[in-house]
Amino acid sequence: MPHPLTPFIPVCDAVATLFSPHVEAVLHDLETGLIFHIANAFSRRRPGDTSLNEAGLVSTLDDDVIGPYGKSNWDGRRLKAITSVLRDTDGKPVGLLCINHDIEAFAGIFDQLKSMMDIASPLPKASALMADDWREAVNSVIGEFLTAHRTSLAGLTSPEVDGLLALLEARGVFAIRKAVPYVAEILKLSRATIYNRLGAIRQKQDAAVQGEPQ
Repeated sequence: MPHPLTPFIPVCDAVATLFSPHVEAVLHDLETGLIFHIANAFSRRRPGDTSLNEAGLVSTLDDDVIGPYGKSNWDGRRLKAITSVLRDTDGKPVGLLCINHDIEAFAGIFDQLKSMMDIASPLPKASALMADDWREAVNSVIGEFLTAHRTSLAGLTSPEVDGLLALLEARGVFAIRKAVPYVAEILKLSRATIYNRLGAIRQKQDAAVQGEPQ
């Protein structure tokens, strides 16, 4: 018996192809809580990655369309997203088709394109839909840091990398399993380097708490 989300793969691919490279389309399998298919994957996610695992989420999906809502990509770029709830013949939600639009690409273009970005009013954060997406939480912290320091991932200095790691540590990111490999991939550093820098940061924090010279 074919998977109930298989018929939606061409739709996912068509949307991503039409608006490439600025749009990513993702099929989420609500039964497994995993990504079933992804087209033009600029978020660095892959089929089989964890997507949504929040208990009772299916029962909250009363609307057929959720959004638009704001998100942050792994590199801090702003995304405008919308989600379609996919149902079986009995009306039960079986999947989600999420379309993520990279609106940063239009930031410097003509005034008539500004409406695509909703600059006047910030896009609302999704609540129940993304409450369990820890990658989105990591992306938001990184985006916050890059904005505050007016820099980009490629432009981070070594002290700024330490500052970013310290902020992620303070927000509890590294208590999440698989967070270190994810952050290492984003920063293009080895896991060992992340662990070593975190160790040094934690030692400084412990010394500060104890009043010892650093």
